[in-house]
Amino acid sequence: MKKRSIVPYGPQHPVLPEPIHLDLVIEDEKIVEAIPSIGFVHRGLESLVQKRDFNQMVYVAERVCGICSFGHGFGYCEAVEKIMGVEVPGRAKYLRTIWFELSRLHSHLLWLGLLADGFGFENLFYQCWRIREKVLDVLELTTGGRVIFSVNKIGGVLKDVDEDMLAAVKDMLDKIELELKPIVKTFREEKTVRSRLDGVGVLTKQQAHDLGCAGPFARASGIKSDMRKMGYAAYGELDFDIITSDVGDSYARCDVRIGELFQSISIIRQAIEKLPTGDIAVPVKGNPDGEAFIRIEQPRGEAVYYVKGTGTPFINRMRVRTPTFANLAGLCETLKGADYADVGLLILTIDPCISCTER
Repeated sequence: MKKRSIVPYGPQHPVLPEPIHLDLVIEDEKIVEAIPSIGFVHRGLESLVQKRDFNQMVYVAERVCGICSFGHGFGYCEAVEKIMGVEVPGRAKYLRTIWFELSRLHSHLLWLGLLADGFGFENLFYQCWRIREKVLDVLELTTGGRVIFSVNKIGGVLKDVDEDMLAAVKDMLDKIELELKPIVKTFREEKTVRSRLDGVGVLTKQQAHDLGCAGPFARASGIKSDMRKMGYAAYGELDFDIITSDVGDSYARCDVRIGELFQSISIIRQAIEKLPTGDIAVPVKGNPDGEAFIRIEQPRGEAVYYVKGTGTPFINRMRVRTPTFANLAGLCETLKGADYADVGLLILTIDPCISCTER
């Protein structure tokens, strides 16, 4: 019998963008089992419902995570609006959709850069993040923020977007689409990239289903699930397909996210063309009394928001379940039988957000 060792991996490690910790059971250079530790950066944000009223909690929800900030604020607002029976104006729905897809663009570009850095392709990393800066510039132009946007509110949005801003968004999309082509070609065709991703960390469709995986991680294993197809915000009025792959390896996870970059560009263009005129918010009276359960598609996958109110300005309970939490079991499965040298890369392929997971 080969000798087994237990090697702690993280929470601080050069290749890890987030403080994830795994205990790896190893035989020689092969992973036998991976045991995650959850709770390293717990911040207690959900308990702040006792100190911040339901309007103020929008800004707390946004701070669950920086990269996913818009989606967290949006998910919380949708839940409270459902409880209170608030009908958000059409223009606000479309603006939320545009900002959500811009957030998806910047999240996926950030991830592609981190992946390139993970397998040592520094120039590719710089190029991905250079393009991401253009997305952040447009987010700053339209919302005033580059990380935390603070444009969601109960009943709509706080800021409108004029025609000049919309023209700047369309111009940015054209430039990004053009600049993405050589980068995408490198990810899809460069031998050194493919050699690190092809056949690494395979997760079958059945395994992804049984382990409850979410987002691009699940779609890369053939799970055709995308919460945007439920039609929240303006998604029900826009045309897009669910991008999947049947391969289930690290390359498939990369390819699905690349496809979603171009998908987001298409969705934003459609939303701009169909953007209705009118108000961006409606008055909200009273306090939330009841409970709601909302599912949305964050860049990393399905996120769940539960909110319960009892008729006071303070929410009785708020609960968030994030995609990284759903994908940890799938990650541990992909690590079984993997080489120790591929551990950092496989962790990156789920696009982990420990800040989201450990609120």
